[in-house]
Amino acid sequence: MNRSRRILLVGGLALIAFFGALVAVRVAIPAASSDQSSLLGAARTSFPGLQPAAAEPTLAGLDQLTPAPGSVVQAPGPFDDRFRLEGLTLNADGVHGSALVVSDVSEILEFEALAGFYDAEGRLLGTGRFVHHLDEDLIDPTEEHGPPNQLESFSIPMPADLQGRAVSAAVGVPVLVNE
Repeated sequence: MNRSRRILLVGGLALIAFFGALVAVRVAIPAASSDQSSLLGAARTSFPGLQPAAAEPTLAGLDQLTPAPGSVVQAPGPFDDRFRLEGLTLNADGVHGSALVVSDVSEILEFEALAGFYDAEGRLLGTGRFVHHLDEDLIDPTEEHGPPNQLESFSIPMPADLQGRAVSAAVGVPVLVNE
């Protein structure tokens, strides 16, 4: 009987110590808000000296081009060796065309086409932009997929204040990310 009491006493003391430690931890650590709870397991990274982008990506030299009236030309950009622009047209609504990725066979994740709109003298009046972000939530995993889509068709609306004034355009690609 003496031994049974000793086991119960040690077990009870261990249980009290456990609950005491649990209460102490709960009191010492503040409860995480719903926003913080999802971040608890997130990796934290830092890039010393790296400044975040201050503006949308642009193309150097867009203001130096002078496309002829009625034409659409390709503006030089950082990814020109990875794609080919096709079917570039300009109408009252804006610039239309497509980019065919030729560098590899993979899905386009991020793509931006930037258009400069010019007057009859070839002066840059303003810009417009088309942005594509691959939304993997919209992909049906049960659906049969063929080869990745490497053609990105785009329409870049002409800003309202340029309609009737812009007679030519230049198009370039400042952002291209594929798998």
